[in-house]
Amino acid sequence: MTKPRLYFLDWIRIFAFFVLIFYHTGMYYVTWDWHVKSPYASDAIEPLMILSSPWRLGLLFMISGVATAFMLQKLRVGALLKQRSWRLLVPLIFGMFVIVPPQSYFEVVEKVAYHGSYAEFMRLYVSSYHGFCRGADCLRMPTWNHLWFVAYLWAYTMIGGLIVWLLGARFQRLSDALGRLLSGWRIIVLPVIVLAVARYTLADRFPTTHALVDDWYSHAQYFFLFALGALLAMQTGFWARVDALRWTSLGLWLCSWALIVCYWSIPEALATPEVLQWKPVMRAIYCLCQWAPILTVCGFGHRHLNFDSAKRRYLTEAVFPVYILHQTLIVSMAHWMRPIKLAPGIEGTFLIVLTFGISFGVFEVVRRIGVLRPLFGLTSQTSAYAAQAPAAVATPAR
Repeated sequence: MTKPRLYFLDWIRIFAFFVLIFYHTGMYYVTWDWHVKSPYASDAIEPLMILSSPWRLGLLFMISGVATAFMLQKLRVGALLKQRSWRLLVPLIFGMFVIVPPQSYFEVVEKVAYHGSYAEFMRLYVSSYHGFCRGADCLRMPTWNHLWFVAYLWAYTMIGGLIVWLLGARFQRLSDALGRLLSGWRIIVLPVIVLAVARYTLADRFPTTHALVDDWYSHAQYFFLFALGALLAMQTGFWARVDALRWTSLGLWLCSWALIVCYWSIPEALATPEVLQWKPVMRAIYCLCQWAPILTVCGFGHRHLNFDSAKRRYLTEAVFPVYILHQTLIVSMAHWMRPIKLAPGIEGTFLIVLTFGISFGVFEVVRRIGVLRPLFGLTSQTSAYAAQAPAAVATPAR
């Protein structure tokens, strides 16, 4: 039987990671807390930030679940866990001690007026110094900052691999049952219900920390989507149904986004009890704004991007190193460019262009030096979502 070729998920993964460069550049200019802040920070672009913030990372975890299921078609569970540990933990540790520290350094320079050198800061960083505080808010070091996604993905892969090993042949039966269940209106409603239950029961008790051990609301969202991707990976009928619903999903996404922006834009002076009573409803709408965009992106991707090309192979290899580098580049350049006092639009454009340019320049060097490749998570260029060769001649997993 011919297995599905889901190259569109590679394209979507590339798109989602590249959106992070725009999003994290935007974080410099909005009022939300971040490592460094522009003197021009305002709420002007926050509605555009909200357009992607509820769903972007959930999409990446779901795609990672799909990739894990495809890799299990050609690797034993133990081999998969070993391969993924090497692919994820090596760049995570390297990133925490080489790539990420400049972010923390510039953060303490700007937030607590630290005047020490970078070398002095690194001695504090590797010794787990926790004395950089603003009130009760203390910077914990070492940190993985934006690389929290890598740590979570490794944990979910280990847990998912264990579950698959325990289920054995029952995993495929569960996958088939879920593929049959998620049809019609249930494709939209049932995942939203699961996300809403997590939001109602856990969001207030466990605010997002990205610290892995105490981040239960995040786990409830992201592991659910990771598991959903793994279970639905081989369900070709599901992806065809998502394709057919793409315009409906797009409408639900844009409407839910507009309602969220309107509600969150209400000034505190107008937040009367009558307005606040809508908060539970808005939480459900937020969950719709998490799931409908995922369906939209997958639906349009399935329709228009399900093809292979040299560009896909190149970008598939490039995207992880670019992700590892991008936030440090944005934070560092934003700090260095601050004295120039460029207009925010021009400065932001420069940050985006330079981040893409420098990231791809570093990638071009790293991909050619064997000893550097594992530090940036580089293995092969094979799509994790492509049809698999027979086991005896299987190509290496990404």
